[in-house]
Amino acid sequence: MSSSSKSPSQRISMVNATAPEMPIHHNQGIRITMEPVNYVQRITNFLLRWGIETHGIAPIKPEARTDTRLYQMFFVWFSANFNILALSTGSAGPAFFGLGLRHSLLVIFFADLVMCAVPAYFAVFGPKLGMRGMVQARYSWGYYAAVIPSLLNVFSMQGFLIANCIIGGQVLASISDKLNATLGIVIIGVLSLIICFCGYKVVHWFESFSWIPNLIIFPILLGVGGKHLNPANFVTPDPPTPASVISFITFISSSVISWCTMTPDYGVYHNGKASSVRIFLYTYFGFFAASVKDLKSTSISTQYSLWCQLPAHMIGAAFAAAASSVPSWKTGFEGGTNLGGLVSAILAPTGGFGKFLIVVLSLCVTSAGAPTMYTFGTSFMSIAPIFAKVPRYVYVLISEAILIPVGIIGATRFYLVLVNILSVIGYWSSAFAGIVFTEHFLFRKGRFSNYDLDDYDHPRGLPLGLASLFAFLAAVGIIVPSMSQAWYTGPIAKAGTGDIGVFTGFFVAVLFYGVLRSVEKRYWDSRQQGVIALKS
Repeated sequence: MSSSSKSPSQRISMVNATAPEMPIHHNQGIRITMEPVNYVQRITNFLLRWGIETHGIAPIKPEARTDTRLYQMFFVWFSANFNILALSTGSAGPAFFGLGLRHSLLVIFFADLVMCAVPAYFAVFGPKLGMRGMVQARYSWGYYAAVIPSLLNVFSMQGFLIANCIIGGQVLASISDKLNATLGIVIIGVLSLIICFCGYKVVHWFESFSWIPNLIIFPILLGVGGKHLNPANFVTPDPPTPASVISFITFISSSVISWCTMTPDYGVYHNGKASSVRIFLYTYFGFFAASVKDLKSTSISTQYSLWCQLPAHMIGAAFAAAASSVPSWKTGFEGGTNLGGLVSAILAPTGGFGKFLIVVLSLCVTSAGAPTMYTFGTSFMSIAPIFAKVPRYVYVLISEAILIPVGIIGATRFYLVLVNILSVIGYWSSAFAGIVFTEHFLFRKGRFSNYDLDDYDHPRGLPLGLASLFAFLAAVGIIVPSMSQAWYTGPIAKAGTGDIGVFTGFFVAVLFYGVLRSVEKRYWDSRQQGVIALKS
């Protein structure tokens, strides 16, 4: 008899063998009396008594998906994107790609408008299937080939977490010469660890209000620095080349698409009977509202209107474009490598109050760091059964141990680190999304009832995986010549297209997977059905 068919009391009696897989809804009101057989299980049982999440990667059963607070799907992604890291993403347009303010804003608006739909739809998988993102991937990639996206997601989440802590550390260090980015990185990393360690419920609780300080600080930032945001006074950049514009489109798209591997993780306990449209819209507007809003203007001089109410990406682009024309901002920005110094220079006229705002702004980076660290753990557990037996909180500690030394090294070249991390994540994430979407819409007809939850850890009940493997390899084959990075530029990108790897990878993955999966289903799936029929 499988563990999923046992009664709750039977499952609790097996706590020593399956504590990491125990559902969170059993945490309260149950006394665990079994004597732990080792220190890890003793710690797990202790944390379980205190309500810390110990559930692993097994799908959450429909009866446990009862949380009706769908608005949390908005706040978790609004908070994760409405912070200074997203501001730094937008600032890369002028600082790294050499674009002016107008081109940067247009790229940001239209790229976010389209690309926010990708992670928003992936969020629907969470409540509907109760599966973590990398577990759900097995239903298109197969049991064994799904190791590839799980491994890539582990590295991607860690890289993104490092970028989070670098920017938070730089901002915190900017308030005093006695502080440096190293100490700031440690502080941000520890705060992210504390929140993530507690698990799913605490992450959602934290994200429900962590956006509020930024909603207050960003308008103050605009109010103090707005007088310098007059394009007439900006240093005029060279006319943008099509390649630089397209590369920035790819960069912004990468920063959004890369969330698709995470969004299912934060709805697995929410009501599976809820409308898919509602889940999608809550998530979509969580992403989109944090990046762009209505482009309203407020006159601040006789010849200029200031873009206001432009969250995150757009605010970053505006201040980065103006930095070269304001000496103190230019000094603080350090040639486009220190966003914390730029923010400190902007708020310098407010004195001690400005330093207080900078501290709060830096600490709010944890709103992106905590869920990233959480998904690092669930992705690690999805790699192989042996990793699933290790409690989630152990991976949180591993992530922290990697984060601090690598973040300290990467802080010296922040923009190069940021662009490389987000672009590389975007490359493979776009191919991953293409494969999962093709399986869901083409082969499972967009119906969540066509997923058998009991097959998540049974290879014979899942696709063979060769279709996804070869489709992914084909996508990589077109991504490499289409990419443009500081360390490599492919022949297609050199021809003048700019970096188009995210888009070519997506379409090639869809095309190849559609063809190869049709063949795989014809031979492999029919063979499996025949074997099952013979056994029965």
